[in-house]
Amino acid sequence: MLVSKEWLSDYVKVDLPVEELAEKITRSGIEIEEIIDYKKDIKNLVVGYVESKEKHPDADKLNVCQVNVGEETLQIVCGAPNVDAGQHVIVCLPGGRLPGGVKIKRAKLRGVESNGMICSLGELGIASNLVPEAYTTGIYVFTGDVKPGQDALEALDLNDEVMELGLTPNRNDCMSMIGTAYETSALYEEDLSLPTSEIKETAEQASDYISIKIDDEQASPYYAARVVKNVKIGPSPEYIQSRLMKAGIRPINNVVDVSNYVMLEFGQPLHMFDYDQIGSKEILVRYANDGEVMTTLDDQERKLLSSDIVITNGEKPVALAGVMGGDFSEVTDNTVNVLIESAMFAPLNIRKTAGRLNLRSESSSRFEKGVAAEFVEDALNRAAYLLQENAQGEVLSGIVAAGTLPELTTNVEITTEDINRLIGFEISNTEIKNIFERLGFDSKVDGDAFNVVVPSRRGDITIKEDLVEEVARIYGYDALPATLPVTKTNKQVGLTDYQAKRRAVKSLLQGLGLNQAITYALVSKEKAQQFALKQADTVKLLMPMSADHAELRQSLIPHLVDVVVYNNARQMKNVAFYEVGNTFFKVEGAELPSEEEHIAGIITGEVTPSYHQGKKEMVDFFHVKGIVEAIAERIGIKFEYRRSEETLLHPGRSADIYVGDEKVGIIGQLHPSFESDNDLNETYIFELDLKMLLNDTQGQILYNMIPKFPGTSRDIALEVDRAMDTGELIKVIEATDNKLLQSAKVFDVYQGEHIADDKKSVAIRLEFLNPEQTLTDEDIKPIYDKVLENLTATGAKLRG
Repeated sequence: MLVSKEWLSDYVKVDLPVEELAEKITRSGIEIEEIIDYKKDIKNLVVGYVESKEKHPDADKLNVCQVNVGEETLQIVCGAPNVDAGQHVIVCLPGGRLPGGVKIKRAKLRGVESNGMICSLGELGIASNLVPEAYTTGIYVFTGDVKPGQDALEALDLNDEVMELGLTPNRNDCMSMIGTAYETSALYEEDLSLPTSEIKETAEQASDYISIKIDDEQASPYYAARVVKNVKIGPSPEYIQSRLMKAGIRPINNVVDVSNYVMLEFGQPLHMFDYDQIGSKEILVRYANDGEVMTTLDDQERKLLSSDIVITNGEKPVALAGVMGGDFSEVTDNTVNVLIESAMFAPLNIRKTAGRLNLRSESSSRFEKGVAAEFVEDALNRAAYLLQENAQGEVLSGIVAAGTLPELTTNVEITTEDINRLIGFEISNTEIKNIFERLGFDSKVDGDAFNVVVPSRRGDITIKEDLVEEVARIYGYDALPATLPVTKTNKQVGLTDYQAKRRAVKSLLQGLGLNQAITYALVSKEKAQQFALKQADTVKLLMPMSADHAELRQSLIPHLVDVVVYNNARQMKNVAFYEVGNTFFKVEGAELPSEEEHIAGIITGEVTPSYHQGKKEMVDFFHVKGIVEAIAERIGIKFEYRRSEETLLHPGRSADIYVGDEKVGIIGQLHPSFESDNDLNETYIFELDLKMLLNDTQGQILYNMIPKFPGTSRDIALEVDRAMDTGELIKVIEATDNKLLQSAKVFDVYQGEHIADDKKSVAIRLEFLNPEQTLTDEDIKPIYDKVLENLTATGAKLRG
């Protein structure tokens, strides 16, 4: 919400610097995100009167104007197509300044002297989409009563600062100038002055021109209308146009502008119908029929659902309630008679309709949060009054309405003890009652008990805890006492076992050269189950902001791939990232998904750059496997690797990672076709279920003495089927029941000459050690023979 200090001053006295006002409001709980100063960097800006205009002798698109600026008449060369004699315009005098550091000097344009500049609104810093359409390609022309030499910023009501309020969804009361005025009045204990609407009604009855019916009061509890005849369409007064522009709305004409002006004033959206184009004397509010079609003001044909609320002429829709009007009933330059709508609609339906059709507007944003029942008719009367004053409209007698206006107040009971117990110190009954009065809440006091009457504009206050918050913020958060929490001094504080191990793993990866990435938990439907470690349904958002963020991820890899693609596109070809984050798996019958923490990494490019005479080294499977093994060693777990069936990984350079019979991760190269689709070079990934790995508390580490006697090794070369995993051979060797056999490691795999096409040679080194004495061949031979016997039983054949 953009709040003009000049406009706010109409309702409550704020005679202090805008920075102080913004600070006070922020400290009360509503953050001021920005202050826009329209007079900043502007100097020597006055109203000028164009006495004459002549063509420039040497330029077809330039005009030489004689402009009265009060004390003198200046010759100014102007290139605006709409400049003409008899206009009151904005003039920046010589020596003046405009936003952006523009300095205005006396100059010669094509040989003709020019003493100043006739300005457009854009040159004063007004965004082009907010400038009235008549002035988008030229200078601004005053339509009100102004005098030459007058300060142009004051004439435009731009001698002003505007605060941008960062409102939370519950504070929709401050989505209006009057709501903000109530807030300011409470903070400064200043009197509030609300606008008046002295309507001069004609003898004709509005009920003779229109009738209103509501099919379902759940869709629209209350719908009211007024009829204004014989309006004269034209531009709005300068003050209305200026206030709309400062609030971020483009002025259109005096009828449309009134609806927007009153919406900003009261927070109650209105709609102006061209009465003569409605097509009947009946307004029927109902739910749309499934598949019903209407064309909205933006010339788009909309297919409606039964949850949409429509305003109809008894048969066909003339407006999409709370969102946008229909094309044929809009106010145009030919409009003579106007029907003003002021209503209440079901907030949830408005939000669903606006979101589904992507038609979010100032109107829908207010309706979907709920409007105040107390302002529905006040806003309607205010709009009729302004049409009477600014469009010479004749307001017909009476309001035509249907439905029941909801309660204008809510009663909430609270005691002094409730307030002081929750705030933490003593506030007297008198101070509490004063705060309620400052907020505009009536209250009845019975001893220490308060019966507080909360107006409907404060729909966020329904229980006593809400009132406690109001008392605290108006009293001043700075006045609340600072206290330390009570703790037991004998309780040891520190990281949990899980937290310590997670921090150690992150430190390890950073030490190995990986940089931490943080990505979104939301992914597209296509990526939601990519690289998932287990099968489960995904968790979908009901109303995603975009198709790219529609479901909760089941793996960290898809977004890490996006991170590498992003870096590669910016000439960063050698990258290594890791991420620790949550994944989400739907649980049948449970309301919430299973939330599991994973750790993943991705590496591509050179591991060792080729500086000077160094040999460059590209990342490969064993590089990444070394990182995964380092994690396993750090947390005291032994991993087992099995062939992976993941279709997005290279079939010969990937593996599933197991601990016992539990799958805890994956490792491998991205499939070449997946790499090609993402314009990647050889890229390797790993992902581990951190929650599963770290949940077991790590016990005490036991150390053995350094052996006094040397160990020995034997190499064995086996010919096996090419399809056999080498890991199966290691399992067979490790199953040999002998304490002297310490380890078995594959150090070579060969396929090619002297080996059958369906076979491969696997070379394995066996390590032996006896910590009590030196090993001899006689000690090793029976173990070696037993290992060979077990391997032969699997189909392996000793080479050589």
